[in-house]
Amino acid sequence: MGIVEEAHNVRVLGSGQQVIVLAHGFGTDQSVWKHLVPHLVDEYRVVMYDNMGAGTTNPEYFDFERYATLEGYAYDLLAILEELRVGSCIFVGHSVSGMVGSIAAITRPDLFTKLVMIGASPRYLNDVDYYGGFEQEDLEQLFDAIRSNYKAWCSGFAPLAVGGDLDSVPVQEFSRTLFNMRPDIALSVAQTIFQSDTRQILHLIKVPCHILQSVKDLAVPVVVTEYLHQNLGGGSIVEVMSSDGHLPQLSSPDIVIPVLLRHIRYDIAA
Repeated sequence: MGIVEEAHNVRVLGSGQQVIVLAHGFGTDQSVWKHLVPHLVDEYRVVMYDNMGAGTTNPEYFDFERYATLEGYAYDLLAILEELRVGSCIFVGHSVSGMVGSIAAITRPDLFTKLVMIGASPRYLNDVDYYGGFEQEDLEQLFDAIRSNYKAWCSGFAPLAVGGDLDSVPVQEFSRTLFNMRPDIALSVAQTIFQSDTRQILHLIKVPCHILQSVKDLAVPVVVTEYLHQNLGGGSIVEVMSSDGHLPQLSSPDIVIPVLLRHIRYDIAA
């Protein structure tokens, strides 16, 4: 196993010809794909990895400067693909990884046959003529809460993000992976994500994009999907699912897994 693979806990399952890469979002790790993977391994070669900063990675490897922008994560993704000698893949990116995959696909479009995004957003902050869902004041409160008592913040944020009560298995699962992050790293990652703005590069993304979104999501309003659809540089398709929450592949697998499989297997009609 190479250095990059080891650092990111890369796992490769299945034996199909076509490669699918699964990339998780903030506060989770590759375990967030547990309901999807069994449906893929007979047909595809499935690559999973953990973003640097996830609780499952070595915190000593987290470079605060490198990961102050989404490009740092995109370079990690390209390094993983290179180390595994992946010539092309279907990329499935949850939350921030939807944009990370997009940045990687601008740099190396030849490596991506399509991008499937779940709950992705090019900007979380509201702006003139743009609704991202958050005001700067909201974000400052969020960052202050992480700083002051990380465990308490995790307990409060997890049910809001996932949707559902505190005792549900998906909420407990997200609480666990969220709390596994080192607090200073979690704050840094949250700041990078919530203050990111990739709107100006959307037109450069020529790879076909499948944009999937929960009808109710604390982090990403449904209007953001339409913004992506209108501003991406290549072909795109939107599907708003009847799921609730920002981690629907974990909390509503019965709704989301069939939708994901359909978008993975079928291409956008030309």
